[in-house]
Amino acid sequence: MEAYTGFAQVYDTFMDNIPYKQWAVYLTALLEEYGVKDGLVLELGCGTGSMTRLLAGRGYDMIAVDNSEEMLMIAREKSMEDPGGILYLLQDMRSFELYGTVRAVVSICDSMNYITQPEDLCQVFKLVNNYLDPGGIFIFDMNTLYKYREVLGERTIAENREDCSFIWDNYYDEESRINEYELSIFIKDVSDEDAEDEDFGGEPFIRFREEHLQRAYTLDEVKALILEAGMEFVAAYDAFTKEPVQDDSERMYIIAREKGKKK
Repeated sequence: MEAYTGFAQVYDTFMDNIPYKQWAVYLTALLEEYGVKDGLVLELGCGTGSMTRLLAGRGYDMIAVDNSEEMLMIAREKSMEDPGGILYLLQDMRSFELYGTVRAVVSICDSMNYITQPEDLCQVFKLVNNYLDPGGIFIFDMNTLYKYREVLGERTIAENREDCSFIWDNYYDEESRINEYELSIFIKDVSDEDAEDEDFGGEPFIRFREEHLQRAYTLDEVKALILEAGMEFVAAYDAFTKEPVQDDSERMYIIAREKGKKK
C-alpha cells in the first residue's frame, strides 16, 4: 500500500497546526550558527514544500527531494504562487542524485524515521556526505524512541473537518521498533455536486487507505551510523532548544558535518 497518495490531498489541511514559521526560525538559526547564511541548500523529504518555501524566503537557493509524486505536485502548485526558483526532484532519498554539491542538507518532520533499515539510513548519510561542500552541514530531526513507545504506540488519533477527515491507528512493535500507521482518509467528492453530506447512499466521500512505517532509533545508534558513513557528528538537541536530548524528548535535532573532502 503506497504512502502519501490520498493523504497528499489533505496533508496541509491536517498539518495546519504545525508552526512551520517557528520551525524555520529555529532551523535557520542552526544553519547560520554553522556559517550557512545563504547559498544552495537541499531538503530531503520535502513533502508539500512548506519548509522549502520558507527557507527560500529566507534567502536560500533550494533543491527539494521527495519520493511522493502526489506531494511534489502540490509543492510545485504552491510554489507557483511565489516563484523562487525552487527545484523539486522526484527521488528516493536512499538513492538521490544531484549535479553538484550544496552548502547544507536539511530534513524535518521525521522524514528520516521513514528509513526503517539501519543500513539504508547509513546509505542516506553517505549520499549526504558525498553531496555536501567541504565542511558542509547536515541538520535533521527524528522522532524518539520515547515518542513511539509512550506517546504514539497503540493510540488512535482522529480528526474531522468539513470536507475531509482521517482515522490514524498506531501500532508499535517493541522488538523491531517499527511504528505502523494505518490511515483511513475520507475526502469529500466534489465531482458529485448533487450528493449531500447526509446522503451517505450517494457516496459523497471518497475513502483512501494508506500504511506508513517509521522506525525508532536511539541517539547512540544515529551517532554510530553518522560515523560509519564517514561524517562527523557535531551535536544533538531536544527539538527547538539548545538543550541535550532527554529521556522524555519526543523529537531530537541532530547536526552532522561533511568529512573527507579537501577545502
